[in-house]
Amino acid sequence: MLKRKTALVTGSGRGIGKAIALDLARNGANIILNDIEVTTAEETAKEINALGVTAHTAFADISDFDSCVKMIEEIKAHTDHIDILVNNAGILLDNTIAKMSSEEWNKVINVNVNGLFNVTKNVLEVMPDGGSIINISSVSGVCGNYGQVNYATSKAGVVGFTKTLNKELGRRNITANAIAPGFIKTEMTDKVPQDILERMLLLVPSRKMGTVDDIAGMVTFLASDKGRYISGQCIRIDGGLMF
Repeated sequence: MLKRKTALVTGSGRGIGKAIALDLARNGANIILNDIEVTTAEETAKEINALGVTAHTAFADISDFDSCVKMIEEIKAHTDHIDILVNNAGILLDNTIAKMSSEEWNKVINVNVNGLFNVTKNVLEVMPDGGSIINISSVSGVCGNYGQVNYATSKAGVVGFTKTLNKELGRRNITANAIAPGFIKTEMTDKVPQDILERMLLLVPSRKMGTVDDIAGMVTFLASDKGRYISGQCIRIDGGLMF
C-alpha cells in the first residue's frame, strides 16, 4: 500500500510513535526514525529492517531549528524525498496554572509547538507533491484537561497548525491531518495509579483504553491512497470519550 514511499516519524523509539513506524513499514514504507533516545530508536530500526524495508535513524532536538536543518541534511544522504511526515514527538509536564513554572510552560511549548514548525518547515523542502502530513494532537487539545494548561494549549496549537497547512499545501496535493488520541495504553499510562485510571475510564463508554495500534492504523490509512481526499481534519480516536 505504501511501497516505495519514505516516512519520517518523530518520537518513534517507543509507544505510539513506534507503533506508527512499524505499521507504516508493514505496509511497505521505508522509515526514518527520529527520537531523543538513541538506543530505543536503534532497536526499533532493527525490527523494521527485519520486515524487509529500510530503516534509518535521524537524531535531532526538534525544539531547535538548526538541529532540524542538520537532521534533514543527514537524511538526504539516504533519500531525496520524504513522502510521509508524522509529527508524533511531544512531552508533558503537568501542573495547574497556579503551580506551573515558566520553565514547565516553555519546555512543553518549545517541543510540542516549536518542534512541529521546525520539523515540518524543513521536511517540506524534500516532500514531493502528493505527500501526507499527520500530526498527533490530543483530546486535551480539543476539550482541555485539568492540570494540563501547557499541554492542552500545545495540542490545540497542533490542530490550528494542521488546518492551516491544509489550506497552504492543498495546491500541491499534500494532505494535512491531525489525530487526537484519548486514553491510550502506553508506558506512560502504565504509571498512572490504578484508582485514578479507573476514574478516568468511567468517562469512556466501553470502560476500556485504546491501544497504540488504534492510532497507527489511522495514520497508515491517512498516508495511503485510501485517504487522499481527507485533509484539514482532526480525528478523535478516544472510544467516545467526552470531557
